[in-house]
Amino acid sequence: MTKIKERLSGFTKEDIVKCTMIYAITIFLVCFLVLPLCTLFTKAFQDKEGVFVGFKQFGAYFANKALIQSISNTFFIAIVSTVISVTLAFFFSYALSRKNVPFKGFFRYIGMIPLFAPTMLLGIALIYLFGNKGIFTAMGFAIPLYGKVGIIIAESIYCFPVATTLLMVAFSAADNRLYEAADAMDTSAFRKMFTITIPNVKYGLINAFFVTFTYSFTDFGAPSVVGGNYNVLATDVYKQVVGQQNFNMGAVVGIVLLFPAVLSFAVDRITNKKQNAAITSKAVPYIIKPHKASDILATIFCILITLAMLLFFSVAFFASLIKLWPYNLSFTLDNYDLTRVASGEGVQAFKNSIIISIISAFLGTIITFLGAYLIEKTRKFSGIRRFTYFLSITPLAIPGTVVGLSFIMFFNASEFRIPFLDGYVLSNPFHGLYGTIWIIVLANIIHFYSVPFTTATTSLKRLDHEFETVSESMNVPFYRTMFRITIPLCMPAIFEMLVYFFVNSLVTVSAVVFLYSPAVKIAAIAIVNMEGAGEIAPAAAMCMLLLFINLLVRLIYEGIRAMVSKKKERLIKTT
Repeated sequence: MTKIKERLSGFTKEDIVKCTMIYAITIFLVCFLVLPLCTLFTKAFQDKEGVFVGFKQFGAYFANKALIQSISNTFFIAIVSTVISVTLAFFFSYALSRKNVPFKGFFRYIGMIPLFAPTMLLGIALIYLFGNKGIFTAMGFAIPLYGKVGIIIAESIYCFPVATTLLMVAFSAADNRLYEAADAMDTSAFRKMFTITIPNVKYGLINAFFVTFTYSFTDFGAPSVVGGNYNVLATDVYKQVVGQQNFNMGAVVGIVLLFPAVLSFAVDRITNKKQNAAITSKAVPYIIKPHKASDILATIFCILITLAMLLFFSVAFFASLIKLWPYNLSFTLDNYDLTRVASGEGVQAFKNSIIISIISAFLGTIITFLGAYLIEKTRKFSGIRRFTYFLSITPLAIPGTVVGLSFIMFFNASEFRIPFLDGYVLSNPFHGLYGTIWIIVLANIIHFYSVPFTTATTSLKRLDHEFETVSESMNVPFYRTMFRITIPLCMPAIFEMLVYFFVNSLVTVSAVVFLYSPAVKIAAIAIVNMEGAGEIAPAAAMCMLLLFINLLVRLIYEGIRAMVSKKKERLIKTT
């Protein structure tokens, strides 16, 4: 007790409160990130009776030719779809960043639409376009849709906005002095592209490749709709756990899924540091110079990408408004009658999804912002702050499928055996959350934790530390400074965090496909079940409803942001 008092004697009451709050955030991440992952790893080295068997499960996995083929299929899908999506995103981002293209905002927003829709919607649109009775199939443009071709097309569209977002950031960091020097030496546009532009965005390009590779490698939605008999790792996990109740083999597949995600995470950390170091304070922003021929080509390319996006989502919307494709094309709103879909529980599934997304958004934003604030604005307790920061960015390396898989193994267990200590068991205090909406809320928060945390950290870093210094000198409590100064200045970032949590929680499938229960039905899983049962039109209608809600939320956010910006401009002018 004496030693504890001596240690605490150098801390104020505010320091103790901050330390307690940091530890609370750390305990939250340990309980709902570290412990579920430990459970997943433990299961992979046990048999069904819970006996430690070492690498026996891995040996059985790699001895199964069908499962090995799934690894090959997954890598092939991920590589091809990554090359396609990143290539298209590169030219799209280049056109919007470096060329005089009209309606840039419109083109960019249309290009971002896949982010707001469940990935199953892309598969459904492909069925209506290239399926056995598809529009293009009837016109003579048939493709082998069900299998690798369909998955690649769907994944390429799904990953396109992600790659575009990363590359737009990379293109925004350019030094115009290099281009001026190149123009003075009469350097051709082709040579400038390969000697200045591509080297300047190489870290962003590498990051885009690895991130999109991970997205396509771990996605469950598209393969579940148009995969047919073409097995990939994400669907293998589902078959092992849900179909065969083989949790141990599912854990092995989950660990295999982790490897590319961890590699992508490492590359992301390295490239971000190098890209930031490459931009100096003396850099001059890039100035777009008119060039009629290339500007026209860039505009045409943006139009083609936009038309392709609109085609997919227009077809899906059309499919949701007809009675029976292609035999009865009469208009109907019956598919939007949620009382008649998902075995009569469409309304409840839709309502649950909205409630879960709202709770995830508000609770996730509070936890992530508070964690970022305590890490950035606290000067003491460097050890626990560094550890909490590491835990906060770790979910970026965890695929949604692995999050859901680890959660079901952790929360479903009523007790845990202590490895190598026979007879010793621990009761699971979180077992009561299994089968409730809270397990899905927690999965959403952990799955999407890192991006909002990074957003909050970036916003907080821009604030002058003098706010806290002055507050301390005037004996103003830190929470008063946080509520009166920090939070109002960070409101744009906070709204962005809210929208990110809500949008992703509403449409995610991979993280929650293992966690839903008959008592807690959700819309995204209902769509998968409806499509599997052949109810494609109602599934398309449910997808469109989720898309409309996400777009509405985003539009409201953009409107609020525009109002805040105008208010700031007026204040600046008046002062």
